Amino acid sequence: MQQFDDVVTTTVKANSRYWIGVVSEEHVKRGENGGFAQLCHGKSAPLRKMKKGDWLVYYSPKTSYPKGTPLQAFTAIGQVKTGDVYQYEMTPDFIPHRIDVAFRNCTNVSLKSLKPELNFMKEQPNVGLLFRRGHFEISKEDFVTIAEAMGVNVHGVGI
Repeated sequence: MQQFDDVVTTTVKANSRYWIGVVSEEHVKRGENGGFAQLCHGKSAPLRKMKKGDWLVYYSPKTSYPKGTPLQAFTAIGQVKTGDVYQYEMTPDFIPHRIDVAFRNCTNVSLKSLKPELNFMKEQPNVGLLFRRGHFEISKEDFVTIAEAMGVNVHGVGI
């Protein structure tokens, strides 16, 4: 896994935003190892919403796509580095968009264990539809709750 870049930490602004990306755990691990995020089957639109200093939490409904075992856990957390969106040729027929992310070491946390504490879970009557979007914004409060449960201390990094 690529180590967290301290340069990003010093540039966090009060206007940082917090996002959840929905991706299988297997694909999350590929991104962690490469220091990038890829969302919604390689589309650029969700990535373009994220800016330098924003935070991304990955939620993995399954261990792998499409036929993995149900997981329903938060599986990675990191901070957007430059905010530049670029394409990367994985195969000649698949050239998805990516954004560089400095991932933090963390542990998986089940959605079920945090469900009562998360505002977005209380505010959304059908949370399944929210996760099906593949990418959505959450509050700073929800982000901190998830980060702390994953064993990541985000205090002192502009949060």
